[in-house]
Amino acid sequence: MGVLEDLADKLAADTLASAAKLGDEDDVVRAVAKQLGATSTTMEETFLTSIRVRTAERRARQFLEKQVEQGFLTKDTGPQMMDDGH
Repeated sequence: MGVLEDLADKLAADTLASAAKLGDEDDVVRAVAKQLGATSTTMEETFLTSIRVRTAERRARQFLEKQVEQGFLTKDTGPQMMDDGH
């Protein structure tokens, strides 16, 4: 990745970690994005993309772990999709 993507991704990771500690992901992400947007809309957009990618990966990983626990893959029948509760 380039400097922009590296910085935005690191900030996104730190923001999500801080938001988890504070228990308010949406507001923390919005506040950081607003601060970025005041000085660099390019950085803001890259940051928000990284937030979306990291959030999607986290949700997909949780889904996969749940499916594996519930028998998502079985030797005889292959993948068995189960409801993720959403």
